[in-house]
Amino acid sequence: MKVFVPREQGDEPRVAASPDSIKKLKGFGVDVVVEAGAGLRSRIPDEAFAAAGATIGNAGDAADADVVLKVRRPARAELSGYKRGAAVIATMDPYGRDEDVAAMADAGILAFAMEFMPRITRAQVMDVLSSQANLAGYQAVLDAAGEYDRAFPMMMTAAGTVPAARVFVMGVGVAGLQAIATARRLGAVVTATDVRPATKEQVESLGAKFVAVEDDEFKAAETSGGYAKEMSREYQAKQAELVAAHIAKQDIVITTALIPGRPAPRLVSRAMVESMKPGSVLVDLAVERGGNVEGAVAGEVVEVGPARIVGHLNVPGRIAATASLLYARNLSAFLETMIDKDSKTLKIDFADDLVKATLLTRDGAVVHPNFAKAAAPAPTMVADAADAGVAEKTGEA
Repeated sequence: MKVFVPREQGDEPRVAASPDSIKKLKGFGVDVVVEAGAGLRSRIPDEAFAAAGATIGNAGDAADADVVLKVRRPARAELSGYKRGAAVIATMDPYGRDEDVAAMADAGILAFAMEFMPRITRAQVMDVLSSQANLAGYQAVLDAAGEYDRAFPMMMTAAGTVPAARVFVMGVGVAGLQAIATARRLGAVVTATDVRPATKEQVESLGAKFVAVEDDEFKAAETSGGYAKEMSREYQAKQAELVAAHIAKQDIVITTALIPGRPAPRLVSRAMVESMKPGSVLVDLAVERGGNVEGAVAGEVVEVGPARIVGHLNVPGRIAATASLLYARNLSAFLETMIDKDSKTLKIDFADDLVKATLLTRDGAVVHPNFAKAAAPAPTMVADAADAGVAEKTGEA
């Protein structure tokens, strides 16, 4: 059984393997080939992969690989180099990419979307959204601190007292919880909001204050499965009024809300941005899907009124050395479930819940129900915007 790990194309600095994940796969009798230079932008030199037991090769080695491990969905040019029947495991970002999904089907590969991994105990170690969103929440606070020209903690000095920065986190999934924890470690006064009542306790457990209109509708706003219900227009108006007044008093706002398969919900209007104090900073983790903040520009830091809006792309990739180690562990754990321990070959159980949830294409066809039948995405929770895909659950930071 041969596994190939390519160098990612474009600006993606992460890599889908690490020395540790390669050692684990080698223990199952798997031959691993890593394309030369694949890990350089994640601070993993070829020598480290080779020392772990991998062979250093080139892009042509994909032609006879049984499994290809990637960070991003393969480009059309890459697909032509894969053999039919190969399993390609990556974050596929398939919503709104019907032509790309169809191209993977036409190539005859078994395409697995890691972001569709079900949120069950068995699959926790395979949860790429949680591993990457956790780092994105952390990095978002560091990016905010880098743009904010004041100190975060309160400082009492002989020359006077420096007030603590006020940080407001909108969306309390994995990224949001980590943003709260990181901002608290830096000494900020932190508040947060979310549409799910259960997040209030999580926010307060991290030392932050929860902000929401807590009426009867809010208390019933979560289903038994942990999903957010759509709120009435009356409630949305009351919540927007509360949030607008709160944002005007904040120094830093971090937004993390994303609804899978849809444009990111607009949480902060231009009027709210312009109401903020001079030097305020907003970090929009949903900018790749249209943004939570009006005026955010994908890939740029822009000035809007008195504030600065940070719209960095691929925030987990900004901490690539750590993100790659966690991502590689997610992938190797999933692949391990497909390896026959006796024959050392790829043996996929298509009745397995993990396979059924993540498999996009098989035998030349699109098989995932969300795409094969042009079905609307299943009802989900509002997710962290650190990674496109299925929704984040709470309490994992």
